[in-house]
Amino acid sequence: MTATVTDRTVLVTGGAGFIGSHIADALVPDNDVRILDSFAGGNREHCPDEATVIEGDVREEATLSRAMDGVDLVFHEAAIVSVAQSVEDPATSHAVNVDATLALLEEARRRDARVVFASSAAIYGAPETLPVAETARKTPESPYGLEKLSADHYCRLYADLYDLPTVALRYFNVYGPRQSGGDYAGVITAFAEQARTGGPLTVHGTGEQTRDFVNVADVVQANLRAATTDATGEAFNVGTGRGTTISELATVVRDRVAPDADITRAEPRAGDIQDSVAAIGKARTRLGYEPSVALEDGLAAYLG
Repeated sequence: MTATVTDRTVLVTGGAGFIGSHIADALVPDNDVRILDSFAGGNREHCPDEATVIEGDVREEATLSRAMDGVDLVFHEAAIVSVAQSVEDPATSHAVNVDATLALLEEARRRDARVVFASSAAIYGAPETLPVAETARKTPESPYGLEKLSADHYCRLYADLYDLPTVALRYFNVYGPRQSGGDYAGVITAFAEQARTGGPLTVHGTGEQTRDFVNVADVVQANLRAATTDATGEAFNVGTGRGTTISELATVVRDRVAPDADITRAEPRAGDIQDSVAAIGKARTRLGYEPSVALEDGLAAYLG
């Protein structure tokens, strides 16, 4: 990884979570790092010892203002990431994913702090063509996807209106250490847990659905590049450009963890998108991003 961030005062919201904690780990050797996390989903043990931890909700105005004081760079990872939760309670999900992002952008505008925002491939919905480019039609199919799209737009609007340096990174299916299960982002974890208990591994639908699984180390790389790029006011896909079927994934996990376990089929999940693969040419060209962890190697390291 060649991108570096040094001598900055940095805030990582959601810094005790899966991706946020890895970003914080990469930053602490050379920066003054703060973590803001409510610990509703994050784990305090994942916070690096060198970081200053502020326990609180990103929706709380006073807490956010205190966390942002003196900061010149923000990685905004705090979010409700469960699609199911966004369907069950869209008002709360909107408050965390949109309202809090808008409040953070306002705080950043007061301080002229760069914001790197964790957007999502969920903004695209079911793609018309593959791979999915940043210019593709955006038809999110859940409140979560719509919320991420709204916040993604806000980031670029603040760049245009207020000259605030923002970058939105549209994550595809991130995997790696510290990940919890849930939705397709956590399907690797779910398969591993099923295999370790003897199986079966449950594949919903035909198993021919494709996903772009990107290692968290490459997501950190993209964030560090976004923190230093001149290409602000832009949005970039973060994936590998390679699709893997869910059946292929289940087989790889099964063979590595529990070769005798069965793989079974279940009913398709409501609203499941058939295919999702990132076009990463823009990130390569504008950010210098290059995925470096092949899925086979990443799975070998993750599964042990």
